[in-house]
Formats: sequence, C-alpha cells, structure tokens
Amino acid sequence: MFDLKGRSLLRMFANLVIRFPKWIIALWIVIAAVMAFQAIKLPGVLEGDGFRMDGEYEQVAERLTKEFGLPAETMFLVFEDMTDEEIKTAVSDVEDLGLAEDIVSPLEDNSLHTENLSYALLHFEEDADMTEAVSAIQETADHDGAVLTGGTAISEDINKASQRDLVKAETIGLPIALIVLLLAFGSVVAALVPFFVGVATIITTFGTMTLIGQSMDLSIFMLNIVPMLGLALSIDFSLLFINRYREERKKQPVDEAVRTTILTAGRSVLFSAFCVFIGLGALFIIQIDLFKNIGVGGMAVVSLAVLSSLTLLPSILLVLGDRLNKWTILKVKEGASGWRKFAERVIRRPVLITIGALIILGVCMIPVKDMELTIPEMDSLPSSNDTRQAFEKIEDEFGLSNSTAYIIAEREGGWEDEDGIREIEKLQDALLDDSRTDEVSTIFTEGEIEDADTWLQATQMPETAAAVEPLLDSFIEGDSLLVPVTLKPEGASAEAQNWARDWAEKDTEWNLSVGGYPKFNQEIFDEIWDKIGYVLGIIIVSTYIILMIAFRSVLIPLKAIIMNVIGLSAAFGALVYIFQYGHFGLEAGTIALIIPVLVFSLVFGLSMDYEVFLISRIQEEYTKDFDNDRATVEGLSVTSKIITSAALIMIVLTGAFAFTEVMPVKQIGVGIAIAVAIDATIIRLLLVPSLMKLFGKWNWWMPFRKGPYKGGNWH
Repeated sequence: MFDLKGRSLLRMFANLVIRFPKWIIALWIVIAAVMAFQAIKLPGVLEGDGFRMDGEYEQVAERLTKEFGLPAETMFLVFEDMTDEEIKTAVSDVEDLGLAEDIVSPLEDNSLHTENLSYALLHFEEDADMTEAVSAIQETADHDGAVLTGGTAISEDINKASQRDLVKAETIGLPIALIVLLLAFGSVVAALVPFFVGVATIITTFGTMTLIGQSMDLSIFMLNIVPMLGLALSIDFSLLFINRYREERKKQPVDEAVRTTILTAGRSVLFSAFCVFIGLGALFIIQIDLFKNIGVGGMAVVSLAVLSSLTLLPSILLVLGDRLNKWTILKVKEGASGWRKFAERVIRRPVLITIGALIILGVCMIPVKDMELTIPEMDSLPSSNDTRQAFEKIEDEFGLSNSTAYIIAEREGGWEDEDGIREIEKLQDALLDDSRTDEVSTIFTEGEIEDADTWLQATQMPETAAAVEPLLDSFIEGDSLLVPVTLKPEGASAEAQNWARDWAEKDTEWNLSVGGYPKFNQEIFDEIWDKIGYVLGIIIVSTYIILMIAFRSVLIPLKAIIMNVIGLSAAFGALVYIFQYGHFGLEAGTIALIIPVLVFSLVFGLSMDYEVFLISRIQEEYTKDFDNDRATVEGLSVTSKIITSAALIMIVLTGAFAFTEVMPVKQIGVGIAIAVAIDATIIRLLLVPSLMKLFGKWNWWMPFRKGPYKGGNWH
C-alpha cells in the first residue's frame, strides 16, 4: 500500500514538473528570496544549549526565585591583576547599565577577593533579557579590562562560535565537495546544480526555523546541525538523480528521461528520506528541548530536501537539457568495468570477505566499553576562550562548587512552631547521615546553634531572639522549608545523580522536592536512558517495515539493520579513541551525552540512503532474469561510483566540522563522517554483496509473495 501510494505521488510530481518546469524554478526562487530575510534572523532566535526539560529541577528553580528570593541567574564579573580603583570603576560602569538586579562587589565581600584575582556577583531577575544584558555588560567589561562569565555568557560565546564554525566548515567542505562532483560528472554545470538545490533547501529551512523559533525555544546547535544534514542530503539526492538522468538520457528524450528518473531514482530518494525522517521523528520521545529541536529542524530540512529533489532539481534538468554537460573539463569514463571487476572479486570470496570485514569492525568496537558520557558545558568552548578561562580561574581559586543541591520540604501547618523546629533538626540529621552529604545549611548551622532545644531556648530570651528569628525568613516560606545541601561528590558525577534521585523518591513524612545541578544532571540522564529503548525500537521497527515494503523481502532489511548497528558501534569506538583517549592532537576528554543518540538517529537513516540506492538497483536487475549473482554484480558495479561519491561528499561536509571550535558539534561532525565512511566502504561495498551472494535466492523471500515462480522455486 505504501509503495503504491509512493509511486502515485511520484507520477504526480513527474507530471507536474514536465508541464511547469520554469514556473517551479521561479516559485522556488521567490520562496528562497522571501525565506532569506527570515534566515538571517535565525542566530538571534537561538539561545541556550537545549538541555532543558519540564521536570522537578525546573519547578524547584522557579520556586527558589519566586518564594525564597534567590536570583533567577547569577553571572560573574572577573578581575585579574586589577587595582581596587580599577575594580571599583568596572563595577560602577556595570551598575550604571541598570541591567543587573543586584551586584555584590569584591571590595564589599572579602570572600570574593584575593591579591591577584577577584570577582563580582551579578544577580538577575527572572524576566531580564539576558541576551541583551550579556552583550551590553561584555562590551563594558571588555573596555574596563574585566571578563564576564557564567551561564548565559558561555551560551552566547557558543552561539558566536557556532556561527564562525558554520562559515569555517563551509569554507573547507564546499570546495572539496565541488571537486568530488566535478570528478563524478566531469561538467561544471552538472557539478553546480546540486549546490544550487542544496542552497535553496538550506535557506528555506533556516527561514522556516526562524518562524518556528517564535513559538518554541531553539538550541544554538541548530545553526550547525541543520545545514550539515540538509546540504549533505540535498547533494546526495542530486547525485543519485543526475546520475540516473544521464543514464536515461542516452535512451530517451529529455522529458521521458526526467520522468523515468523521478519514478526510479525518485523512489529511492523517497524511501531513504523516509528512513531519515523516522529516525529524527523518534527523537520527540525524549522530552529534552535539544532533541525536540533537532527533531523539528531535521524533519523540516529532510522534507524540503526531498521536495527540492523531486521538483526543483528535475525542473532544472528539463530547462537545461543537454546543456547539463556544458563546460566539460573532465572526460568521465563510460561504463563501470572497473567496479564490475571489483564486484565479481567480492562475490567470489564471500565467506572470507565477510569474516575479514566483521573482524575489522569488531576491533573498532572495542573502545566503546570505556565510553564516558557527560552533559556539555563550558568545555564545549576551546580552552583558549576568555569566558571559559575566567570561569575556570575563579573555580580553582575560590573553590566554586556545582555540588550544591536544594531541597524544598513541605510540612502541613508550617515549620515555625516547636514541633516544626524539631522536624527541621530531624531532616537535617537525616541528610547528614547520608555518607554522600558534606554540609547542610539550616537555621541551626547559620545561627551557629547546636540543636532544636538550644534554638527554642534562644527564642525565649529577647536579646538572643532578635538575632536568630530573622533566619526563619531566609529558610521558611509558608509551609515550605529550604535546605541547601553540599555534596561530597562532584555535581555531574553518577554518585551525585544517585543522591538526587534517592532523595527525590525517598518516602518521608515531608514532601521533598529536589533541585540544583545534581538534580539537573540526574533528570537529563534519566530521561535519555529511560526513553532510548523506545527511540531505538521505533527507528529499527519502522525502518524494517519500510525496507520490507520497498524490497519485498524479509531478509534484506534485517541484514541492513544488523549491519547498521555493527557499523555505528564501530564508529562510536572510533569516537572514544579520538576524543576520549585523546588522539590526533586532541586533549583527552569525554563524549557529549547527546552524541550516541543523535549520531545513531541521523546516521541510521542516512546510511539507508546507500542501502536503498544499492539494493534498489540490484532488485531492478534481479527482476529481469532472477539471477541473484548477476543482479548483485550489476547493481554494485552501476551504483558503486555514485555511492562512493555521495559518501565522500557527506564525509567532507560533516567531517569539515572537525576543524571547528564547539566540541559537541565537532564530535557530531566527526561521528557522522566516520559512520558514513564505514558504511559506504566496509559495509556497502564488501559486506552487502558478500551476504547477497551467501544468501542467494533467500534474499528475496517474502511470505505470501505474489510473483513469478519457476520449478517450484520463487525468484
């Protein structure tokens, strides 16, 4: 049913394109021009790293601000080797901007001041425009020799670095991709057409994302991931399309060649895009903004890449006709004799090649066991970045900790009566009994009072009551009690996450809510691990069904999925070797938590491009005489060049992000490039044909299949 609907859709596109090619090109130019005005606004719409979700951490953070008066955000103005007079001037200049709700100067608080290094605390209200505040304060601070750092300042630096990264990656990747296209097509015009289609797709997608950004928060990482995916897909589809068109043009007039291309190559584009689309759609299950952002942006760019490939691209081919080969600078060899010999060699030794390929992939998979995942923070920026350096300096000098959690405890009737005071002591003791707890702040610790009895005695005497009773206002609001807790383990550690999870779920006489950085990490990690099974299940099952319908086979999609999983595992092993072990000039570090999920979701679908391109052609050849070996050799020989060229362009466009500054983007780009390289070589050119040979006619077995039979066997 799906295949019939797909063919019907393709016929509709073919008829539309052949009747109105110039109108379609004109419409795309108008749409791209209009969307370009929106696209240039996209960087201003993006904010934050996307690691946000509706959970207990967010709820507690909001209550800390509204009920207990804690600032919605705190940033740091750092002074190094500056005199007191210079510090005073810098603080005064920032105060004059009127953007911070409160500023605590190191000249007023000695705990923020040393001989060579000091910092001021800048507190902001919940409704403050942080993007505007950061920009204005940074300009003023730079003028005075200070450095602004902290959450939003780091995010803004990542945003700026992402914009620079995009330009850098395109500067590196696009010229190389153009060379690959010239080698594949030989003609300047044919090589430029995929770029025209890709640019139209990216501009339209950026404009669409700007409009979407009016109603939902978009991560700054969208600026890199959308063009990385969109340009690679558009060029991939164009390569397949143009290659098939040139093949058909030798046998048919331009109109009919375009029609046949839409019905054949267009079918491959439709099925492969659908696989990518599902992989991205599955990300919506993970209720973290970044994954939903990439789901929305990715699905938008895939949809527009398919639309441009089935409308704009064939329209350009119709208008150009044989001028597609204009300005030929390289003579491309006709036929595929070299690849045919390669294919024949592969299927002569299928067992040996299969074992050898699996051994190579198995060795690459070994480092996966050591993979350490963390939520990217300021380490997303290069170590030379001023904002990162400033934060790391005050972190080391003043012992700033991210191990503080906040517990809000509810007690019916409040906490200020005698029983309530004793309950505060009981909760404090319970927290201190936890071996993972370092310090607990309560009315007793802040008032330097030993226990509830001493507190109650102090409140009976006017001279001591005046000193201790104001502490109640700091820790109690109605029926709610605030208890800041400092943990022994580092805030991002698994032990700190376990503490946050244990206390949030603990069955006590008080209703406990947990916030702070340990809770933030725990919720993000739990959300991913709890949902990842569903994401993988949806991707794998849906891909299997789509490929089963496309190829009318039970075994081919199963082999494709198993090989994809093995190939991706090998790619993850390579990522650990490069980024975590610290090779190729990189410092040893960790892998960003988002990488395995995103690379799997993106590449699982992208690699199906090559599976669909190859198996579709093998299937097409197989239906001619039902000779599996001949069909495998012919399919591999005809598609190998196009798969290799497409993969090389994908590797170049994504791998170019290896030279960028933002570490998660660098890891995504390198991860995709490695996964595609493994898929297009070891898997697609070696394992697939070897297994096609080994399974023979069983490749095409399908229960209740309606088709030609001969001698009691299916074909």
